[in-house]
Amino acid sequence: MLSGITVIDVSRALAGPHAAMMLADLGARVIKVESPDGDDSRGWGPPFILDGDQRESTYFLSCNRNKESVTADLKTAEGRLLLERLVRHADVLCENFRPGVLGRLGFPAERLRELNPGLITLSITGFGHDGPEGGRAGYDQIAQGEAGLMSVTGPEAAVPTKAGVPIADVLAGMYGAFGVLAALYERGATGRGRVVRTSLLAAIVGVFAFQGTRHTVAGEVPTATGNHHPAIAPYGLFETADEPIQVAVGSEPLWRRFAPIVGLDPAHPQFAANPDRVANRQELQAEIERAFSSASAERWLALLDGAGVPAGRVRNLREVFAWEQTLSQGLLIDVLHPSAGLLRLPGPPLRFDDQAYAGARERHLPPPRLGQHNDSVRAWLDGLEQAAGQEDLRGR
Repeated sequence: MLSGITVIDVSRALAGPHAAMMLADLGARVIKVESPDGDDSRGWGPPFILDGDQRESTYFLSCNRNKESVTADLKTAEGRLLLERLVRHADVLCENFRPGVLGRLGFPAERLRELNPGLITLSITGFGHDGPEGGRAGYDQIAQGEAGLMSVTGPEAAVPTKAGVPIADVLAGMYGAFGVLAALYERGATGRGRVVRTSLLAAIVGVFAFQGTRHTVAGEVPTATGNHHPAIAPYGLFETADEPIQVAVGSEPLWRRFAPIVGLDPAHPQFAANPDRVANRQELQAEIERAFSSASAERWLALLDGAGVPAGRVRNLREVFAWEQTLSQGLLIDVLHPSAGLLRLPGPPLRFDDQAYAGARERHLPPPRLGQHNDSVRAWLDGLEQAAGQEDLRGR
């Protein structure tokens, strides 16, 4: 896939590292440039594995597989020289500094183009690279609130709630990797690089889907509706005799199959069409839960499955990672960590037709120890520069 592509990752925390990891999963060589103190996320815990100097956070392990690590203080001449050497031989540079910081370190866009006209730079910020608040620092939960996600998440409008994962960071990383792939494709025709920009704000606003058009087109201001869909009914979480299950009745044919299972007339005037069911949601939910209370989740899931009605249970992560379906998709990978030994990590979400596991590599590499590849990366640069010097001599 991306074999032969070299990515320099000077980002830290999550959004930039996630983007670079996606490129690494696809086969790119990713060299992570860290400060001598390491990426911030190395200290984000507990939980940690190991102790003392060998301590590593599970947070860092989640977003840095398939990378190499070199250390450099970019505020020093020596550190800037290393980055300059890397940029000359790279295809992609990933950064998530606040706007202007990379320029103040000596690497504005013009300088990067001068060093490498074919370089693609991915720049991820909190709220955008320009605009009246473009200079703001961006952290995931701040962005979830400012970008409106918390206003449509949670049990009710009065209880704004963040997502259970750093979704703004992860989405920004995904959008960033998507933009890089488009720029690499374009470079194949033009030979020129490009700056790709996204932000935590853009990532959240970009995924509002029907909630966004409820406002921009219909003029509504959506609010949180808990575990039930605001525009489809029945679609949500329902209690049974022993544990909750989820049901998604997303079409009228599904409704006509579902209603008799819970003892309802599908043609009842209150529930005959989806707008009716949404308008009478509370009465409908009460009727469904009254029926569901008579039997176990397992029994109802079997009945719904037999009728072709989409339904499912709510699993915790222990159950998810032990689930045979998860394992069958190659979503867990085993890597040999240089200090901790064999680790099992969540793996890449993409599979290709000639591989049984997720990703595009023959094998996955563990997240690196801080500075683990200082010597090997510098030796690689030395070799490239020596070969280029000899080529120059031959051309004279």
